[in-house]
Formats: sequence, C-alpha cells, structure tokens
Amino acid sequence: MSYARPLPILWTVSFFAVLIWSGIAPKDYPTWVLEVAPAIIGFIVLALTRRSFPLTPLVYTLILLHCWILMVGGHYTYAEVPLFDTIKEIFDQSRNNYDKVGHFAQGFVPALICREILIRRQVINGKNFTHFFTLCFVLALSAFYELIEWWVALFSEEAADAFLGTQGYVWDTQSDMAWALTGGISALLFLSGYHNKQIKQRQKLS
Repeated sequence: MSYARPLPILWTVSFFAVLIWSGIAPKDYPTWVLEVAPAIIGFIVLALTRRSFPLTPLVYTLILLHCWILMVGGHYTYAEVPLFDTIKEIFDQSRNNYDKVGHFAQGFVPALICREILIRRQVINGKNFTHFFTLCFVLALSAFYELIEWWVALFSEEAADAFLGTQGYVWDTQSDMAWALTGGISALLFLSGYHNKQIKQRQKLS
C-alpha cells in the first residue's frame, strides 16, 4: 500500500467486493444495515481525509480487515457465522463466539487509529499518557457501541435479537467491553514499534 495513494484501487475493490457479497441475500436485511453501517461510514471518512490526513499503510490495512469482519457478521448475523458454529461444535462451546472477534477488532483497530492521530497531531506528550488515553478511548467507544445496541433493542424488536447477539449470555455486554479492551492492549503491545516506524515515514512525506 503506497503512502502516496492511501486509498489504492486494490483496497477499494476489496472493500466493495466483500460489501456486495455481504449484501446478497443476508440473513436479515435490517440487521445487515446496522452491522455494515460503521464500515460504510468509515469508508466515507477515509475518502474525505485521504489527502488532508492520510494514515499509515498498517492502519489502512487493519481498517479494511475490520470492515470485512463487520460485513461477514452482517451477512450471517454474528450469532450464526458458519465457521464459528463449527468451532462451537468442535470445542463444545455454549455459543457462537464470532461476536467476540468483532469486539476484539473493535478495540484493536481503533486503538491504532487513535494512537496515530495523537502522535501525529502531538495532542499528548509522552508514551505512557498516549497509551492511557488510547485505552480510555477504546473503552469509551466500546461502551458507546453497547449503548447503540441497547437503543436498537428498545426501538426495533425485529432486528434487536440478531443485532445484539447475546445468545442468552447474561454478561455479554461486559464481555464485549473486555474483549475490546484486550484488543486495544494487544495492539499497543505488539504493533507500537512497527507503527512508530510507519508514522515516521508518513511524517517525512508530509
């Protein structure tokens, strides 16, 4: 992925190919709209900022992967992704855990987006405070998403169960936030060094 072309043709084609597949005969169209909406909004934001604030290739790639996760969940609903039904049977799990992959990504990817903005805009000085604020952002984003799920459940009985995907798990909300936090911590632990190198390269081209 080129720094000069933050949204190359391959990225865009990959995004729309999976989006189109996801929208062909999904399990439930209202749920599909709710699940893929963040991906579409993200695409619009990236398109609008690709010249004024192009991100690093690492972050663009991770955003694409996160969009794919959302689109797969939208197509099948998070509680009925076939691969995770198989995993459920093999390991004798009580539920389909694809939603936990989604919430892990919900922490992992936004953590690096937040980190990049903070560093490049010099919002916060110091690595420790940058990491602290990033994890606070991840938890706030996760909590806000849980509120959205609650609001959908209140106003849309038809799509609520599929969108919530609790599968009868009483601690689903807390578990979702814990997975997002785990994703954020993992991103900072394992990718900060590599991310720093790309940020420096990006800044040289600015």
